[in-house]
Amino acid sequence: MARKGTMNMYTIESEFLQENMNIKVYEPEQYDAIYERQICIMQDGDDYFNMGRVATVSDRLHEEDELINTIFVGIHYMDREDRWRKYYPLGDQHEAYKNFLLKEVLPFLEALLPIHPLGTTYSLMGDSLAATFALILGTENPNTFSSIILQSPLVDEPVLNIVEDVHDFNQLTIYHSIGLQEDAVITTKDEGMDFIEPNKQLHALLQKRNNDYTYTEIDVGNHTWKHWQKELPDVLTHILG
Repeated sequence: MARKGTMNMYTIESEFLQENMNIKVYEPEQYDAIYERQICIMQDGDDYFNMGRVATVSDRLHEEDELINTIFVGIHYMDREDRWRKYYPLGDQHEAYKNFLLKEVLPFLEALLPIHPLGTTYSLMGDSLAATFALILGTENPNTFSSIILQSPLVDEPVLNIVEDVHDFNQLTIYHSIGLQEDAVITTKDEGMDFIEPNKQLHALLQKRNNDYTYTEIDVGNHTWKHWQKELPDVLTHILG
C-alpha cells in the first residue's frame, strides 16, 4: 500500500557529536490550519518506521481524524554500542546527544518546516533504552516537550535517581507501559535483566510527581516489537490525538 504522507531524509553535521546524523521526517498528507502542529521525535527511529510501522499508523489515524498535523521524526543509531553511548545516562556521549537533539535537531526542524500560525508542540517517543532517553530528556525539559511516550523503558538506579532529582515536570503528559513477561530481557550490558520491578518503581515515582500520567501493564507483553507495535495506534491517539 502506497504511503499517503511524505518521507524525507536529512543529514545534520553535528558539532556536539562530531559526526553526521541522519534523520527521517514523515509529514502527513495535508495540514489543517485551525489546529497546532505536533512533532513526535523518536529515538530508534528506523525501528519505529519499519517494525512499528508508524508511517502507516499515521496515515490511518490522520485519515480517521484521530491525529491532526502530526509529524514523525526518526533518529537511529549505528549499532548497539553506539545506542548505549548516546541513550544511557552514563554513556560516554549521552550529554552530547542531548545537546544534539535540543540545540541542533530542534532548530533544524524549525527551519525546515513552514511556520504554523498556531505554533508547534514537541513530543518524545521511545522503546526500551530509547524510552529511557525520552524519559530523561523529557522530564529535564518539560517546557520544551509537551509529552513523552515510554514503551518498556530500561530503568535502573541511575535512571531513578535522575528522575527523582528533577525539580518539576508536572506539566508533562506521560504514557508509560511495561509487559509482564519482561522479567529476563537481554540488553547490551546484561544477559537477563528484570524490567518489571524497576518499571514499577518508576511508576510509583511518576505517579507521585505528575498529574497527567498514564501507566499500563500488558499481561502478555514481552520485550519485542510485537507488543509495542500493537499498542501504538491507541497510544498515539491517547497522547497526541
